[in-house]
Formats: sequence, structure tokens, C-alpha cells
Amino acid sequence: MSALRPGDITDEMIQAMDAAKRQGLQKDLRALAANIRADAEGRYDSAEPGWRAGVEWTLLWIENTAAQLTEGGPGGGAGGRGQGVSPE
Repeated sequence: MSALRPGDITDEMIQAMDAAKRQGLQKDLRALAANIRADAEGRYDSAEPGWRAGVEWTLLWIENTAAQLTEGGPGGGAGGRGQGVSPE
């Protein structure tokens, strides 16, 4: 197999690689949310006030971030961080 030259990598290849990275990160974020949700189950009743709201906000933020990763366009990637759910 020969080495790649600068013109061998097309824009389509770069876009496919970026999409695969976003999908992998999205999968990891959703797995994190599932783990948090599973760990939090059964703890709501004995938790301090505000703890449940904090967990729910965190889960919502993770899901919102994961969804933004595949919305497409320039705002659908890492540049979409910080938008959406607000703790206030």
C-alpha cells in the first residue's frame, strides 16, 4: 500500500471522519447518562432537596448535548456547546 499524498484525502473523507467522531461521542454521552440514571434510581427519596433536580438537569444537558452532535451543519458539532439547557 502506498503512502497518502496531500491531495488524496478528500473533503468527503474528512466529513465522514468528523461524523464518525460525533457519533462516537454521542454514544459515549448517552451511555454516561444511562449510568447516571441507573445510579440515581432509588436515591431520590432519601436525597437532599435539590439533588433530584440537579440529576435531572444534568441528564437533560447530556441528552441535549448528544442530540446537537448529529443535528448537522456547523452548529451541530462541538461549536454547539453551551447552548440549550440552562440551570436557571
